[in-house]
Amino acid sequence: MTLAGIELRYLVDQISEQVQDYYVSNIYGITKDSLLFKLHHTEKSDLFMMISTFGVWLTTVKIDQMEPNRLLKRLRSDLLRLKLKKIEQIGSERIAYFTFEGFGKEFIVIGEFFGDGNILLCNKETKILALQHSIDVRHRKLSIGLEYIQPPKNELDIFNMSESDFDALKTSDLVSAKWIGRTLGLPRKYVEGIFEIASIDSKKIGNQLTHEEIKKIFETTKKIVSDVISGKHEVFIVKNEKTEVFPLKLGKVEGEITNVNSFIEGLDTVFTGNLVEKGKSIQSSSSDKKIKELQTQIYEQERAIETVKERSKNITNVANSLFEMVSKGIISIEDVPAQEILANHNTKLVNEKGISLIVIEDEKIKINTKASLQSIASVLFDKAKKQSGAISSIQKIKEKTEKKLEKFQNKTESEKDLILVTEIRKKNWYERYRWFFTSDGLLAIGGRDAASNSAVVRKHLGKNDKVFHADIFGSPFFVLKDAQNAPDTSMNEIAHATVCFSRAWREGMYGVSAYWVNPDQIKKSAPSGEFLPKGSFTIEGQRNFIKSETLKLSVGIIPQEDGYALTCGTPETIKKNSICYAIIEPHGSEMVDNAKKIRLEFSKMEEAITKKISIDDFVRVLPAGQSQIKEVGIGDSQKEEITDNEWD
Repeated sequence: MTLAGIELRYLVDQISEQVQDYYVSNIYGITKDSLLFKLHHTEKSDLFMMISTFGVWLTTVKIDQMEPNRLLKRLRSDLLRLKLKKIEQIGSERIAYFTFEGFGKEFIVIGEFFGDGNILLCNKETKILALQHSIDVRHRKLSIGLEYIQPPKNELDIFNMSESDFDALKTSDLVSAKWIGRTLGLPRKYVEGIFEIASIDSKKIGNQLTHEEIKKIFETTKKIVSDVISGKHEVFIVKNEKTEVFPLKLGKVEGEITNVNSFIEGLDTVFTGNLVEKGKSIQSSSSDKKIKELQTQIYEQERAIETVKERSKNITNVANSLFEMVSKGIISIEDVPAQEILANHNTKLVNEKGISLIVIEDEKIKINTKASLQSIASVLFDKAKKQSGAISSIQKIKEKTEKKLEKFQNKTESEKDLILVTEIRKKNWYERYRWFFTSDGLLAIGGRDAASNSAVVRKHLGKNDKVFHADIFGSPFFVLKDAQNAPDTSMNEIAHATVCFSRAWREGMYGVSAYWVNPDQIKKSAPSGEFLPKGSFTIEGQRNFIKSETLKLSVGIIPQEDGYALTCGTPETIKKNSICYAIIEPHGSEMVDNAKKIRLEFSKMEEAITKKISIDDFVRVLPAGQSQIKEVGIGDSQKEEITDNEWD
């Protein structure tokens, strides 16, 4: 399935509306033709936008990378932290411009969603900086350093057509359906739908149509176009020999039909499904290639065993023939009768550079021709024994290869289910910040950086809350919600967390205190003549200090109403509220390495849940700096669930 121009117009309008004020926080390469943009907003949930050579859509899942993408490194270098300023379609063509701005820079990503498709990165003058693949054809050339040139446009703008534009159909000797498809650039499903809804034979030649029939074709076309781009949809997925999404009913449709809520949701289902299937094919192809290599190795090893066996047998036969010579009265291997017997065994004596050799088939063995036949036979028997030893070594190598082959064959059967497709859960508002629930069930939120530090205080500080800050430069602000009568346990826990998420963790500074103040003590503007950096505030009045003796945090998976969320807080509350946890202290591994270790430990306890949480989420919850795991275990929330199940 590929996008139609009218479908792209709807998508551009819908996605443009949703991504306002979002910036690029990450870009993932999915396949060589598909990229996933993670878009972040300081107040709204993250959005994930897929740009592929066959379309653009918002997705609710994240697929692990299945093959390298040549544009990924350059796009990350130029676009990260830039805002997605606007998306626009070029006329009615299947081409979209994505404009990214910020920090005095502007870039345009161009998606061409026709033919083999293409993705290009350009500067604001549309000079090509990078592209999926170069093009050199009669009407245009695309390569790095050239200005982007659009393909020749269709003669008719489907979004601004009038009835008179269909006059050419009256004199056309083309089949009317073909004329509509070519002139309007519509795919077959729309063309067939137009004629079926209009109740006109699509095979009728254009110049055989009546004025009323042409008028009806025009009106039907215009209504379909209007309904598609305006969102007047009745979306469903049709599965027969191929799977397609229909934004509205286009006459009679055959196949398995599934209704969906929106066209974007339908595209996500079909297009993302196509990517996953491609990934299965890629992975299977990789294993199939390895299997063939291993099968070839086994074949060669079996041949080697047979060759060595044959060689050992031949040497043994020659050695036995020497004893036959002795029984016949032959005393020297150089005697003529001895030479004749050797020849019957395809064996001969040669001298190379003064060294006497006996050549059995192609095997050369050094001997002393003056020695007795018994001594020479002994040399040959030793050589045959060594050959047998080689057979044993090759057999062991073959057995190892067979085990590898079995492993890959099993992998081929199961690996199609191992492509990691992570459902992107719609997060609660507080998950944009550092957060956890205290042992008393109170919500604590804190800043990650200057921007979120500011947002926590300016947007989420209520009159009944408490504000916490570590007594050290480089500390986040934490807010304890509904804390008017908060127990000491909650106050101590959030003070401890505030210190741990400050510079104290990175530098291993133990014994740092945190303090809390009331909301009315926070002044959001600087005193006259002074300047406050972003994320900073002036605090007036008494500060209430709470000392934190240790530096310990815990990462845990917490049950939520709509699934599970990963968070980090004080060990006591995380252990109480989680299904599994890992207690960490400063020093040890870098953030990414430690995140991988924690994810691995959680997978051992809760594989199905953990695999839905990306490694980025694990990195995101960790404090800045190095960490080491001190303890892992099953949380009290999981123990309660197990107990409840046993009781049931």
